[in-house]
Order: sequence, then C-alpha cells, then structure tokens
Amino acid sequence: MALDGTRGGRSPDKQPAEVTLAFEDNRFASQVFGHYDQNLAKIERRLGASCYANGNHVTLKGDAEACDHARRVLEILYGRVAQGQSVGLGDVDGAIEECARQINLFPDAPAGRAVFEQIGTRKRGPVRARNQAQDLYLRQLKRHELVFAEGPAGTGKTWLAVGHAVSLLEQGAVERLILSRPAVEAGERLGFLPGDMREKVDPYLRPIYDGLHDFMDARMVERGMQTGMIEVAPLAFMRGRTLTKSCVLLDEAQNATSMQMKMFLTRLGEGSRMIITGDPSQTDLPPGQKSGLAEAIGLLREVEGVGHVKFSDSDVVRHDLVRRIVSAYEAADRARTRGANRP
Repeated sequence: MALDGTRGGRSPDKQPAEVTLAFEDNRFASQVFGHYDQNLAKIERRLGASCYANGNHVTLKGDAEACDHARRVLEILYGRVAQGQSVGLGDVDGAIEECARQINLFPDAPAGRAVFEQIGTRKRGPVRARNQAQDLYLRQLKRHELVFAEGPAGTGKTWLAVGHAVSLLEQGAVERLILSRPAVEAGERLGFLPGDMREKVDPYLRPIYDGLHDFMDARMVERGMQTGMIEVAPLAFMRGRTLTKSCVLLDEAQNATSMQMKMFLTRLGEGSRMIITGDPSQTDLPPGQKSGLAEAIGLLREVEGVGHVKFSDSDVVRHDLVRRIVSAYEAADRARTRGANRP
C-alpha cells in the first residue's frame, strides 16, 4: 500500500485536504471498500471525509484531521483483510473507534498498532473489541474471576463472553463450559413444550448456541455436549452443584430473582471463572419482583476480584438502527422518570 499524494500541506486541521491511497492487491482493496463501496460510505458518514474509489485507489477529501483518521482506518482494515479476516460494517465501526483511541494515545504510531484488547479461537481467529466499552470488558474478563456486564441489546455482552469462554477452553485454562439462562417466558404463555428436557429448554438457550457455533465447529460443539465438556442448562438446574475448573456464563441475568442469583454466585468452585450478563431494562420478571442482577451488582461492587462493565446505547454494535431504537426507548424512559418526579 502506498500513499500517492497529499494536498493541503501542514495546514490547520480545518483546512481542506486530499489524500490518495493505493493498495497493492486489488482483491483485498475491494474487500476493504465493501460491497458497492458500503464500507467507504460508512466511513463518510462517521468521519465526514468523502471517499472516492477507483480500482485499487481511494481518494479522501475533507478536513485534514478527518482525512488522516479515514486513512488510518483504511490501513487497519487492509491489514486485517491481508491476514485473511473478513471486514463488515461492524468492523468499520470498530476500526474507527480503535483508530480514534490510537491517535489519542499514540499520535505518532503507525496505523494498525494494537490498542483494543482481543480474543482468539481456532475457528474464528482473532476478534478485536470494537469500542472502549468492549475493550474494558475483555480486559476485565482476563483479569477477574467474576465479571458482571450490564447494558442494552446489541452491545456484544453475550457473544464476547462465549468467545472468551471458548478461548479459555481451547487454552486449557478450564476443562468445561457451563452456559445457563433463566427459563423465563418473555411476556408470552407458551404452555407445556413437547420433548425431553433438552428439547424443552433449547428455545430459551438458542442465543448461546448461536454464539458457540460462531466460535467452534459444529461437530466440536456436538461432541463437547455429548461428553459433558460443554453443558447448557437452565438456571434452576444449578442448585446444589460446585463448579470447579469451569467457565460459567449466566446470560439474561436480569430475569434471575435475588434467591436464584445468590444460589448461582455461590456455585463458583476452585479454578473457575464466572461471567454474568444482562439488560436491566428488559426484565421479564413479574411486576414487583426484584431483579437479582441489579441487587448483586450493588452488593458486590466493592468486592475484590469482581469486575463490572456497564454498556450504553452508544456501544451498540449490532446495527445502526438498533442503536437508534435503544436510544429512543431510553429517552422515553428518562422522560417518564422526569414526569413521575415532578410535584
């Protein structure tokens, strides 16, 4: 990759600038630009620098600061594609956030210097945090034996937790994965479900299965479940157990009662790690029932060895529209709260 030319000299950041990048491999360049140049369009919307692609060249126009930021982002994405990694719109968002932090911490460092934390599994390879909240989350997971992650849907809480758990299993740091969720109906009455125990609870645990298949081959998942190396079970089945040398994940923890949360937390055995994720704004408990997640976070906030990460609507990585939806609901909640507090 070469920098063909820069116009604008060393003028102030708000002066117009033009930068042309030439990528060595046309195939890699097309992957960086995205289908119908959708990745370039994303960079334009986020950074305000116009991007014009022509073959393996791209010309950036705009403020000098915005052009420099966009250049660094494209160099990071090209480096990932050259390593065999795929690049989507979410990866563009992550590269923009990572590059912004890189500029703040290491302004003179070359683009692509590792700033955000990452995890790696055999199937998926390295997965890097896409924003500062995810970076803090991965660092907490590596540092603490018990980590709480709370925040809205689409922030990567469960997906990164499953990826971290799989990486621990592949490294030999733990011997088992135990993945659990409260089996609570989301505002619907499903009645009695047919089938054996696994068939009855599978619909509640499907998001965890999806995460497992993202990070592990399907045959390895199936073999692990047959041998007991991977266990997926409802929260109620945890009572009376001591979980040693395991990575234990409780998802949708906002639907756990106070008694269930205490029961689950006290299952932690020697050599184990525990991850608890949930969205306090989407509890499906009966009215008046206190969520065990909020209570546990409050009680254990100052306890040594316990990590806590809180995601916000700005950390949503699922889809731009999801971020706007979450923001709209949170704004409505704040408005209702203000109205209720008025005399």
